[in-house]
Amino acid sequence: MVWTGTWVAERLGVELIGDEELPALLGLALRRNPKRAHLLVSSVLGKHVPQRPAVVYGSGLALGRRVRELLGDEEAARSVVLGYAETATALGHAVADGLGLAPYLHSTRRPVAGVARAGGFEESHSHATSHLLLPEDPKLLAGDGPLVLVDDEFSTGNTVLNTIRALHERYPRDRYVVVALVDMRSAADLGRLDAFATEIGARVDLIAGAAGTVRLPDGVLEKGQALVAEHERATPVPHPRAPREAPVRVELDWPAGLPDGGRHGFTPDHRDHLEEALPGMAGKLAEALGGRPDAQGQTEETTAAWGGAAQGGAEQGLQRPVARGGAQQPEQPLNRRAEQAGQAPDRPAERGGAQQAEQPEQAPDRPATPPAGLRPRPRPRPRPRILVLGFEELMYAPLRLGTALEDAGHDVRYSTTTRSPVLAVDDPGYAIRTRLVFPAHDDPADGPGERYAYNVAGAGFDAVVLVVDSAADTPALHAQDGLLAQLAAHIPRVVLAVIPSYTPTVTPTVTPTDSVTEAPERSSMLPEPLRGPAFSSYAPEEVGWLLQDLSDVELEAPTEEREEAIQSGGAHYAESLPVEYQPSERYQELFQAALESSAARMARAVGTVTETVLAERSARPVLVSLARAGTPVGVLMRRWAQARHGLDLPHYAVSIVRGRGIDANALRWLAAHHDPADVVFVDGWTGKGAITRELAEAIKECEGFDPEIAVLADPGSCVRTYGTREDFLIPSACLNSTVSGLISRTVLRSDLVGPNDFHGAKFYRELAEADVSVAFLDAVAARFDEVAASVDTDVKELLAADRTPTWEGWAAVERISEEYGIHDVNLVKPGVGETTRVLLRRVPWKILAKRGAEADLAHVRLLAEQRGVPVEVVDELPYSCVGLIHPQYTRGATGADGKAVVSQ
Repeated sequence: MVWTGTWVAERLGVELIGDEELPALLGLALRRNPKRAHLLVSSVLGKHVPQRPAVVYGSGLALGRRVRELLGDEEAARSVVLGYAETATALGHAVADGLGLAPYLHSTRRPVAGVARAGGFEESHSHATSHLLLPEDPKLLAGDGPLVLVDDEFSTGNTVLNTIRALHERYPRDRYVVVALVDMRSAADLGRLDAFATEIGARVDLIAGAAGTVRLPDGVLEKGQALVAEHERATPVPHPRAPREAPVRVELDWPAGLPDGGRHGFTPDHRDHLEEALPGMAGKLAEALGGRPDAQGQTEETTAAWGGAAQGGAEQGLQRPVARGGAQQPEQPLNRRAEQAGQAPDRPAERGGAQQAEQPEQAPDRPATPPAGLRPRPRPRPRPRILVLGFEELMYAPLRLGTALEDAGHDVRYSTTTRSPVLAVDDPGYAIRTRLVFPAHDDPADGPGERYAYNVAGAGFDAVVLVVDSAADTPALHAQDGLLAQLAAHIPRVVLAVIPSYTPTVTPTVTPTDSVTEAPERSSMLPEPLRGPAFSSYAPEEVGWLLQDLSDVELEAPTEEREEAIQSGGAHYAESLPVEYQPSERYQELFQAALESSAARMARAVGTVTETVLAERSARPVLVSLARAGTPVGVLMRRWAQARHGLDLPHYAVSIVRGRGIDANALRWLAAHHDPADVVFVDGWTGKGAITRELAEAIKECEGFDPEIAVLADPGSCVRTYGTREDFLIPSACLNSTVSGLISRTVLRSDLVGPNDFHGAKFYRELAEADVSVAFLDAVAARFDEVAASVDTDVKELLAADRTPTWEGWAAVERISEEYGIHDVNLVKPGVGETTRVLLRRVPWKILAKRGAEADLAHVRLLAEQRGVPVEVVDELPYSCVGLIHPQYTRGATGADGKAVVSQ
């Protein structure tokens, strides 16, 4: 048989070493990644490779039973199982089922309004945002019983150890069990688990289905990158055909109140409820599929109802599979091949190769129709091959529907869509044969992007059951380039099953006694806005701050400590403040030079965005700036409206925090004092658009507010209302509080901000001598008259133009994240403003500078020089520059300056 790692192994010299069954469990593929070009592809996980549901589910059940045997029934009943999004959500659930007595929770990358965050962490090799822990019952993680952590692969152990460390600080316990399909640690990593257990004073066990390692020759990265570059241009795209029938929707009658998975917790009682409902739901799917499960009742006529794929509907342009012995197999039913070999179809422990996505049989040539009376009897045909396709984190419910269809006698395979981009090569010795690409369809919190389904097209499926939750049943799913259309172009019958997205009952947050306590509940009467000079160096009429004053609280932490805590998941960035950067004399000179050279340019953008707001949004808008980068822009917009139109517009500053939303109490205050329809949110610039999307999500439940942000500069093409889409130097981005009214960035921490409080911030009165906030505003406002004519022209053109956001900046960020091996868009900060923030507040790794943009980057180069950060000049960058945060920062591994890069 052909091992699905052969193609990579032969070209890169990679060796898979370890237990005898490893080649049956793992194949190899390639991806664009400067740190590790190869990817281990599991044949029993149900993610990239379609596999029998019983095999996928059984793999997790077996591991769970081993955990129960290790712990004993008493400890098993006190345990909690935690799985990792997105690949191990079903695996973790199956482990919990095997354990039998424990509730289950999986991490998620989907924020859910109103659900308190019980924890979170970053994943160093992730393709997406931070992991969140959102249990409906906050006490789920607060017990002291064993915590069982489940991932598909245990290699360096970084993700699991970071999780344990973060949770142990909040919810200490005596025992942890790490579970994985495969233990692939290198010799250098083997001792880390024991050392870590000693460090935290707890027992940490490891259970894996198989163990081994990957041996990499010298130069493997360069060779791998060259292979990816060579084959990326020729990635196999299966030839579609015209859909034979429109996708059909089936109503499953999912039990009311039953969670769709483990995002908010799944208990043994939930499991019993699901088991009772599965046969009925499988029956509804079978009815929608319209085929009989047994091959004996299938004739050519009944098989034709499935589009003929089971009798030879191989898709044009795709190779026939090479048999397990390397030669073409004779035409016979797929399951009969395995039976003749003395084994069950798709048996996971087959020696010599991970399972390949099977492809359709070729129909033999038919003779001319014989005379009447001599026609042969119709011969039985193979059972129609059904794929149950899950959706990213939603893996368990589709898997169990697949096992129920199997139990009813259907020939079923199971896999799920994914965020992870992998190279496809149409070769039997390669694990990823084909790839379907489609846009995200669940309005993800980290922005739009591509999603993928592997080994689906061309695999000979007669029907596919796509299972999504209701949050993902969006117009994007049904669009012409959406997933449903992609599936219908390659598979004769497409059935859509939508499971209701579970909405938890919100309960008060519970924290352990030795952790930070919640702020006491205060009166629901909200205070009036803070104003200068008591709070900020701005004049009182310039802005009212819907914040609480935390000036007397010690919140600052060294940059390196903050970075380590943020990336390890130990803290959120809004729970502390960076130490305020004190600019050198040389840097102050650069700021003044930048202000002089760009004041007119900035005045023009201020005028353009203000006039656009007045023309399209409201004749008397209420300006609400997002503190603090948006606040100087809000003040300038107010000044423009006053200078040109005699308008005295109200202006407030509010807090918005990535991953936690906008200050709901600030919105409540605004709604009580103004018409929400007049509120216009203001920010300085867009980077990749994360805050734009955060705001849109946060105010969905706030009636009357318009989520559209007005910004000075929109280089990422994320909004409709802007002053310019050029990425130019906005001088206020060069400094921190000393150009923003001496106000810190905003703070959101449970011991300081109660349920009826505004978010907090500090007023740095002690920095008054270095304050240039008002001087900056005056310098820009002084240029209003000279740019007035240009503004009139710009506004006329803009109002007539198509300003629909293209999100091209987001696409560039995703590409950069992959090309530089970061795999986390939150660590890629595009644009002059965001790059400056990286250099002032975070641990920078490197700066990408667009060739020819030197005029706007003098201060960036100076900051990079001061911090010892390399600047790389690149072409075809949609921004003037991009700042990259160190992707695997820890002080112990990299040094406090963040310069040394860890190669994992």
